[in-house]
Amino acid sequence: MTMRVRTQKVALGIAAGVIGSLQAQAALPSEACHNAELRIPPPATGSMGGREFARHVGALEGSARDAEVRRELLSGNLPEHLRHLAPVTLQGRGRDDAPVTVTFCVTPDYLAVGSDTDSLIVPMGLPTALDVAAEFDSVLPTPRVVDAIYEAADLKLAPQPLPASHEMRSTAYLVRHDTLIAEQRALRAAPEDALTAGHKKDLVLSDRLLSIPGRVAIYGWHWATHHPIQPLSTVHGAQYADYSHGVRLVSRIIYVNGAAREFFDALKDPALTLLLGGDGARIGRQLQGDLVSVLQQRNPK
Repeated sequence: MTMRVRTQKVALGIAAGVIGSLQAQAALPSEACHNAELRIPPPATGSMGGREFARHVGALEGSARDAEVRRELLSGNLPEHLRHLAPVTLQGRGRDDAPVTVTFCVTPDYLAVGSDTDSLIVPMGLPTALDVAAEFDSVLPTPRVVDAIYEAADLKLAPQPLPASHEMRSTAYLVRHDTLIAEQRALRAAPEDALTAGHKKDLVLSDRLLSIPGRVAIYGWHWATHHPIQPLSTVHGAQYADYSHGVRLVSRIIYVNGAAREFFDALKDPALTLLLGGDGARIGRQLQGDLVSVLQQRNPK
């Protein structure tokens, strides 16, 4: 499936019920985030835990493993703490020098399969990540949002790179890295739902994806604020995923000076471009354009 078709699907997922959702949100952004949940179904009885899932996909990589990841996530098989969102706020000034505060509602950690006590963080290729985001009524972050999440994180974990090899995409490497993360967390007194960052690179939205279709944009894995290991990169194909990648979701509803806005609508707003880092504005317009054309085809005048 082409990137254009994928972006259309994401745009439709973002748009569904947007007016009702905007009206239903609480007045205070931080309260709205804490009370918000993504559109995730409850887990089925007998869902696999992280260790069992790792065995289930032990010999799989790439799109074959992605299909199993997608199936589990869309069936609601993910830790309870990932269903509740954390607020992340950016403050600055717009083009007219007026003060601007933007609050995003984000998952407190990267998507994982399993439960709070037995889970596995699951990387995935961009097509699968976009599918899951759309189904969960959310979007991927931009690089600036990734920076803001790290700055706001209650729990900042140190990156733990593993030796580069042809095994980087294997499930064994995923499990090995997940174990290192769990060991590091165990040394810190932090609740499961603490906003956590630093332990993975993010799949991000970037305008570069418009000029180089068929790629994935990756950014982050911070050593410290403003010091990511991975600068924005689009060298890999869209299906590429290795142990260092994570998928964090952002609610499609954000708050600008306390007022609820749709993510892409705000991203392409010239008054907010500087604060939001600029990257992602063009892809936001592209998604909006795709949405208009699709809706016109489905609802002709």
